This record gives sequence, C-alpha cells and structure tokens, in this order.
Amino acid sequence: MTALVTGVGGFIGSTLAESLVESGERVIGIDSFLDYYPRAVKERNLEALSGSPGFELREGRLQEMELPRLLDGCDRVFHLAAQAGVRASWGSEFGIYTDNNILATQRLLEAAVGTNIGAFVFASSSSVYGDSAPLPMVEDVPLHPVSPYGVSKLAAEKLCELYFVNHQVPAVSLRYFTVYGPRQRPDMAFHRLLKCALDKTPFRLFGDGHQTRDFTFIADAVAATVAASVRGRGGSVYNVGGGSRVSMLEVIETVRDVTGQNVEIVMEQKQKGDMRDTCADTSAARSELGYEPRTSLREGLQREWHWIQGQSSSMLASRE
Repeated sequence: MTALVTGVGGFIGSTLAESLVESGERVIGIDSFLDYYPRAVKERNLEALSGSPGFELREGRLQEMELPRLLDGCDRVFHLAAQAGVRASWGSEFGIYTDNNILATQRLLEAAVGTNIGAFVFASSSSVYGDSAPLPMVEDVPLHPVSPYGVSKLAAEKLCELYFVNHQVPAVSLRYFTVYGPRQRPDMAFHRLLKCALDKTPFRLFGDGHQTRDFTFIADAVAATVAASVRGRGGSVYNVGGGSRVSMLEVIETVRDVTGQNVEIVMEQKQKGDMRDTCADTSAARSELGYEPRTSLREGLQREWHWIQGQSSSMLASRE
C-alpha cells in the first residue's frame, strides 16, 4: 500500500504518516512549509520519519507540483495540507486561505479524476458549523461559519462532494473538533497554556472562559482518519470529536492539577471568528467507521505536558 499525505510536516500529518509507516505502508509526504509557524517545528515533527525506507518527503506547493505523477501508484490520499488559523484569516490574508485551502484542494481532486485511488480523505474542521448549529452538532444541519477560515474549509468540503458525484473520486471529509496532544501547533490554546505552565508566564485567555470545546486527542483523530480511508462512504462527511466538551476555565484547572503550576490568567477580549461552543455528534463515525475515542482529556493533557517538557529539555541541551 502507498499513501500520499499532504501537510505531512504538520501536527496531524506527521503523526498520521508515522502510524502508516509503522503499519508497513509506504508514505509519500508533501509539505510546502508555510511560514504560519516556524519551519523548524515541522522539521522536528518529521525527525522520526527521516531516514525511514518507507517514507519519502517531497517539498512543494500542491498548486505547482505535477500531481498526476505523484498520484500514480498511490492507493489512498490523505489531504491535510492547509493554511491554519481562524483569527488570521480576515482581511488581506484571506487570499492565502483561498489559495492553500480551496485552490490546492481542487487541484488535488482534479488530479485524482480517472485514477485507481481507493480513498481520498480530506481534513475539514468544526469551524464550518458556526454558532447557530444546535448541540451536539450533527453533520446535516445548516452550516454558517463565523470565520473566513471556516468558509474556506466548507468550500473545500463542497468540492470533495462535487468530485465524488461527478467524477467518482472517493472523497470523504472529516470535521475535526479541536485536536490536541504531542506536536500540537504552537499557536493553539493547549500548547500555549502548557508552555506558560512550564515557563511560569501568564496565559492570555480570549473570551470569558465559559466558551466550550469538544477536545479530541491526536491518536483518536489519526485512528478516525485511517478508518475513513477504509470504511468511509464517498461523498460523506463525518464528525471526529473526543467526547470531552469542557469550558476553557475547566481546562485551566485541569492543567494546573496536571502540571502542579498555578498558571496566571490574563483575560482578553473575544476574537472575531472564535466560535462560542462546539460539541460533536459522532454517531455516524461510530456506526460507519467504527470510531471510538479512547483518550480522556486529563490523560491527553498529561501526554502533551510530558511532550512539552521533553521539547524544552531538548532545546536546552542543543544550546549547551
């Protein structure tokens, strides 16, 4: 089996690629190393894969690569490459999102037309729901994203549906709900919060702290992603949530307990595009994909905390 993983240097992409290689699959990884966060972070994510005979890295932008050649011989595609960030997607920056989230997806789907690819899994986001969807969020409710980022993800979802209906590309979209764990992006709340606990610095909390999220541990998200490539129905959308819907204030208390540090909180104004609450109805993923989240929020935070500590120790050692 050969898999193509786009965005392979990222948090989810690198973890997925490692899992596939460990299971004996050959992985061709693509990453353009966008500068949303430092390249060195992605290079560290790929350290365990570098040198593996089952992994090959291709650096470049999907919009400029010879995609038919890359897809030749691939059994399945995991499309995780995207411009991340809800708060950064406003104003003049939106062109970056349309280019990397919509156009890049269309190009990859177009290249998949007429191939023998058995699965095409697209990484979408709970951001497509917005604030009007009832909780828990079910896949077939009306979608009203509250950020340009959410709009770009919804557009890419619709492209996946269209390419399935019109060209039989076996595209499946997964709506991830706040994935966390080792390698989480440095701009995400858990990473920042745990880093503040480590460095004994104040944590900037946007909003009143009563906003809630459905948090999904990385291993559970990867398991759902692999399952979608085997059992997912073409043209379908599945929620991938962890079943740990809690408020940010509750998260902060759990982090204080896990780390033993009394993190100081600096309250700041809610940011445009931030959703108030998310909660996934995972009935479809459970029944059709066999998805079953296994990691509790506390256990997941402990794992990410140990990873943060290890990263800090490694960086200190490299400076000596």
